[in-house]
Amino acid sequence: MNSTDMDTIVEDRLISRSEEPVNLEMPFASLREFVTPNEKFYVRCHFPVPTIDPTGWKLRIEGAVSAPVEFTLDQLRAMPRHTIAATMECAGNGRSHLEPKVKGVAWDIGAVGNAEWTGVLLRDVLAHAGLRTDAQEVVLEGADRGAIKEPPRPPNDINYARGLPMEKASRDVLLAFEMNGEPLTPEHGFPLRAVVPGWFGMASVKWLQRIVVTTQPFNGYYQSIDYTYWEERDGMPTLVPLAEMRVKAQIARPHMGEVVAAGQEYRVHGAAWGGEDDVAIVEVSTDAGATWKAATLLGEPVKNAWRFWELDWTAPADRGTYQLMARATDSAGRIQPPHRIAEYGTYMINHVLPIRVEVR
Repeated sequence: MNSTDMDTIVEDRLISRSEEPVNLEMPFASLREFVTPNEKFYVRCHFPVPTIDPTGWKLRIEGAVSAPVEFTLDQLRAMPRHTIAATMECAGNGRSHLEPKVKGVAWDIGAVGNAEWTGVLLRDVLAHAGLRTDAQEVVLEGADRGAIKEPPRPPNDINYARGLPMEKASRDVLLAFEMNGEPLTPEHGFPLRAVVPGWFGMASVKWLQRIVVTTQPFNGYYQSIDYTYWEERDGMPTLVPLAEMRVKAQIARPHMGEVVAAGQEYRVHGAAWGGEDDVAIVEVSTDAGATWKAATLLGEPVKNAWRFWELDWTAPADRGTYQLMARATDSAGRIQPPHRIAEYGTYMINHVLPIRVEVR
C-alpha cells in the first residue's frame, strides 16, 4: 500500500490526552494543510475552560503605565488589525517519547499547529496606556484559574499567567480575536488570546483578561517553577523560563509502525519549524542515521510559520524493520540535536526522533 492509499485511513480526529482539563492533539500523520483547520488544531489547557460573556468582558492594562485603561472587545476590533501566520507548539510536544517516562501530559508529536491569527498588536494596546520608562516586563493573565496539584505549589488557586520581556512585547506579539478567519472558540481562548510568534505555546496566554506591566522580572508559578529549564549562567546551573522554540523537523508519513511495501516508491514528508529564524535545511536518513539526504523544501518561507518538506524514498527490497529520521537546520546555523538534551527536563523535546517502519 503506498502513501496515497494510506491517506484515506489516517484518522483526522483530535486525540484526547486528558478530559479535565481538556488536552487534545492532532494526529500528526494527518498533516496536509499549511494552515491547520481550527477543528484539528491542538488544545492545551491547565485549568477548566472558563465561560466568558463577551458583552461584559474587558481587557485591563495596569502596572507601570501612565494610567490604567480598559478595552472592550469592540474597541479592540476597531483598532488597526493585523493577520499573521504563526506556528504554535506545546513545550511538551513529544514528551511520550522520553526515556525514562516523565510526568506531564503524554503528548505524541501532534501538539503543534499553524494558523492565521487576526488581532491587534500588543504594542499598540500598550501605547494607549503609556509605558513608563522603568517598564521591564509585560505579564499576560488569563481568566482560567485553579489549584496546582503537585508541590511545590502556591497555597491558593491561581490564574494562568506568563511574562514577556519588554523587547518581545514591543515587537511582534499579537492579541488575537480570530483564528483562520473565525472568532476564537472557547477552547482556543475566546474572546482574546495572545500569540507570541516564534515562542512555545505556553507564552500565548488564552482568555486574556489583564495585562500588568512590571518594573522587575515576573516570578509567577508558570514563570519560575513550571515551564523552566536548566541553563548554565556564570558557571552556575540556573532555572530560566522557556521562551523561543527550538529548531525541529518531524516526519508525518510514514508514521510510527506503518507498513511500507518492499521495493516501492514512498513519499516521506513532514514539517519543520524553529524559533524566530527560518528553516534553511531539512535532511532525511532512511538507514538509521548512517547517511543523510537533503529533502525538498516546499513553498516559500513564511516568517514564524512551519515549512513543509518531502523526499522520495524507494523502500528496500528486503523485508524488516527500518528507521527513518529527519533533522532541520535554521538560518542561524542551529541544527537539531541527535540526542536528548538533559538540561531541557520534560520540555523542548527537539532531538531527532527515529520513526520505525515495517517493510513487507
